[in-house]
Formats: sequence, structure tokens, C-alpha cells
Amino acid sequence: MSEQQKAQIDATLRQAPLDLLGDVTALRTGFEEVVRHIPVGGDIRKSEIAVGGVGAVEVAVDGNDSSNVILYFHGGVYVIGSAGASVPLAADLARRTSAKVVSVDYRLAPEHPYPAAFDDAKAAYEGLLALGIDPSNIAVSGESAGGGLAVALLLALRDADLPMPSSAFLMSPYADLTLSGSTIVDRQEFDPLLTGDALRRRVPDYVGAADPSDPYISPIFGNLRGLPPMLIQVGSHEILLSDAIRLAGRAAEADVATTLEVTPGVPHVFQAYAALLDEGDAALNRAAEFLKTHFSVTSRG
Repeated sequence: MSEQQKAQIDATLRQAPLDLLGDVTALRTGFEEVVRHIPVGGDIRKSEIAVGGVGAVEVAVDGNDSSNVILYFHGGVYVIGSAGASVPLAADLARRTSAKVVSVDYRLAPEHPYPAAFDDAKAAYEGLLALGIDPSNIAVSGESAGGGLAVALLLALRDADLPMPSSAFLMSPYADLTLSGSTIVDRQEFDPLLTGDALRRRVPDYVGAADPSDPYISPIFGNLRGLPPMLIQVGSHEILLSDAIRLAGRAAEADVATTLEVTPGVPHVFQAYAALLDEGDAALNRAAEFLKTHFSVTSRG
């Protein structure tokens, strides 16, 4: 059944590909319209909040009073997406972990190039600390650009000698904006969603006048020593596969407890299709166990 599920999702994505080469305003409108129709369970409550002066959406399961918080960063190559659009996947995480998810509405390029999103991520984390939330009760997570942003945040926290969160869960992280990964080319025919041309078109929007190899932009080039445990999940049919593999390798070389999971035959951020894809459901279950374990371990420590 799973092979049929994967084929159906691949075909669906190819029928209506995300045209990242187009006008940003139209891209945003079209993306938000598609996501608006994704159902969210009736047990989920969502609230627009501000944390550290940055807009966000808090997502939680009704009746949940857990002190654990997942600080979440949405994807969209830094030019599209929103905290609101991330609610379906954030809700799935909240339900499986029993944690609250705070999805950050970081500023988007090209109106707000680097370091806007990076600054917002750091401000949001510091905002959680200012609320009195213990860092052992915080995890960071993100998909695609949000996954890269989560790692950049961890580097900034370490460099500023701020307390680290308990762990990081990264889905298909976009961690190299120099686009030097081999699978940008090698996996193009398999990836139904992203293209190298589209990424190359959008990189200048976010990078602006900065250096794309800056570790706060492309954390794959940073020294990852001192970061918390990381779980990285990626599909074998992604052009960003090499980003995930190299990020995991860099983390392992820096003595970071790192788990890399490569799931065969699935697309970019396949966890978003957990309701339709067995592999997505299983991946989120493993991620939930990872996050809960590290909340528990760091809280006891």
C-alpha cells in the first residue's frame, strides 16, 4: 500500500508544482490558499500571540497543560509561508508530543532579507526564556528553510552563551544556500516539488548583500560543536537530500548526538502528508518519541 501512496502523492505534486520562479505576491497568495484547505482536528486550539516581540501562532491540543514548548519555524525558501500555514503540521506535532507548538511568523524576503528571519528566530527564543520557560522544556523544530533557520538559531545561542533548548527536530533542512550539494542536480528528476533553478532564483532574495556561506545563513558551514541532540529526517527523492546528509555529518564530527533518517521514495517534507502516507505517519511518531525523550531527560537533569 505504501508504494501506491508514494506514487499518488508524487503524481499529485507533479500535476500542480510549486512555481518558485514566479512573482512573490502571487506565490504567497496561491500557497496560502492551498494550505487553507488542509483540515485541522477539532481538538486543536490556535491563538495568535507575540513572543519576544515577534508574531506567532500557538498551537495546542484542548486540555493540554504541558510545560513543554516546541518553537517551530515554517518553510518556504524564506519568501513564502507563514505561521498560520504551518498549523496543520504543527498541530500534528502538538498532538503526538502533548507539547505546545509556537510557530514563528518571521519576516520574509525580499522585503526583509537576512538577518531579519534570523533576528526574529533569536528574539522569539529569548522571548520564551523571558516568560520563565526553562530551556529544558523547549525544543526547536522546522521544515525546509525553517529547519536551516532552527540550526542557525542554535549556533547563535551557543555563540552568545545562552542556554540551549533540549533538542532539535529538522525536516528536510535547507542548510546550504550556496547550493553546492550534489543532489541539487542528481535528484532533480525525482523531486516533484523543488528545482535547482527555483532555489537559485530565490537565494538572492534572502541573502541580499551577505555571504551565502555565512553559517548563520548556511549552517552546514558552521562549527556545530555544543549543539543539543538533533533528529534530521529527509526523503531520498529530494534535491535537498545532500543538505541533510552533510548537516548530519558535520554535527556528528562535532560530537553532537545526531540521528539521520533517510526515507526512500518520499518527497520534500513528506511528514506533511502523514494522513495519506504511512512513512510520514511513522516518521512523526519517531520524532515525537525523540522530542518527548529529550524533554524528559533534560528536565530531570
